[in-house]
Amino acid sequence: MFRNISMSLEFSADGQTKIRALCERYPTKKPVVLAALHLAQKEFGHLSDDALRLVAKTLDLPYAHVYGVATFYTMFRREPGGKNTIRMCTNISCMLRGGYEVLAAFEQKLGLKKGQANGDFLLVEEECIAACANAPCAVVGTKYFLDLTPGDVDKVITELKQNPRPEGEVA
Repeated sequence: MFRNISMSLEFSADGQTKIRALCERYPTKKPVVLAALHLAQKEFGHLSDDALRLVAKTLDLPYAHVYGVATFYTMFRREPGGKNTIRMCTNISCMLRGGYEVLAAFEQKLGLKKGQANGDFLLVEEECIAACANAPCAVVGTKYFLDLTPGDVDKVITELKQNPRPEGEVA
């Protein structure tokens, strides 16, 4: 049996306008799911069940479809993160040039394992961030850190503490 669950979240007026404009560009609403999920994450901080229900309701799509998209991509957070989400690439180019060593340095300096968060940082092992020519690399918000070494980690953390780069700046 299904029950009618009241929504505790709503998109901002600006968010609703953006989604309506996107829906007008496509013959169906499925292509709008990624943009709507980015917008929901920006507005609500992470993609809770209520946020996913809101996206599904707004686009008149099945919750299962929206949930499937949100859980397929690593760029979407189902749990609250930190002020900075460090997405450290460990794909082939980064791996061959020391990506795992840089990831280990982040873990050691932050006292976190990949996938864990504290108030300031969420550390994510990312499959690829499309900066292979400058491997190993990480992205935080819209800021790319290129040609990283374990020795660069302290400088990156200090910079991010002074000037946080929230993922909300991405959408």
